Amino acid sequence: MSDNTKQQVREFYDQIGWSQVGEGTYQNARYEDLRPVAREYIHKTRLRVMDGLIPTGRFLLDAGSGPVQYEEYKVYSQGYQKRVCLDISIQALRAARDRIGEHGLFVVGDLANLPFQSGAFDGAVSMHAIHHLALTEHLRAYNEIHRVLASGRTAAIVNGWHEPFLSRMAEPLIGWMRKLSGRSAKMKKEWLNEEEPAGTFVQKMTPEWLKREVGSMMTIEIKPWRSMSTRLLRWFVRPFGGRAFLRVVFWLEGVFPKFFAENGQYPLIVIRK
Repeated sequence: MSDNTKQQVREFYDQIGWSQVGEGTYQNARYEDLRPVAREYIHKTRLRVMDGLIPTGRFLLDAGSGPVQYEEYKVYSQGYQKRVCLDISIQALRAARDRIGEHGLFVVGDLANLPFQSGAFDGAVSMHAIHHLALTEHLRAYNEIHRVLASGRTAAIVNGWHEPFLSRMAEPLIGWMRKLSGRSAKMKKEWLNEEEPAGTFVQKMTPEWLKREVGSMMTIEIKPWRSMSTRLLRWFVRPFGGRAFLRVVFWLEGVFPKFFAENGQYPLIVIRK
């Protein structure tokens, strides 16, 4: 990833992505489904990160922390003495400091070149951050997180798949629904069309790439985090019956973890050292 691209990502999040549009609500939240009907499902999937972490320790690294914008994100470091937030955006770190205060240490830095000594952390999380690197730097980011982990500890990483199976299968139905409603592609609401912020840089991986490139270098486990993308949630989950439907989805993700981890939108990637 070129320095120019990283500068663009930094400028986007400094100026737009982590600007607040309401108390505790950031501009970037428009790319999350915050409707009441999805709230329980979203809450439970965010807490799944704890399935990949050892819950106690001295320092927890939050790699690409953003502003630690959701309450569930705070849970990850509750059993740690300090949460070290690293982000390319100074605006994100200022907001993170406001949210977690003295529990946090805040570092401006590059996810693919972590400025920490090897074995410095008893745990690490990275939420939707690695995909802002060029694919050629993804492996380096995973290696860096592995490097700074202490022996016997784990890291929990959430990152999106590129065109996962469930999303591909849903697209024809979305097209049919659009025609049925009379809504053209140009007329549809922006939030139904976008998965990531316009103006920033995103490259996502595949399960095959992850297992081949990362799995050959370190011990990893791929678990389900959230199989439904924001796009699918907003198209298919309606207020009437939607909460019950998502409870079934969450249950299925637990019953068939391998399928949903590799074919849904967002896996939980656990690194063990």
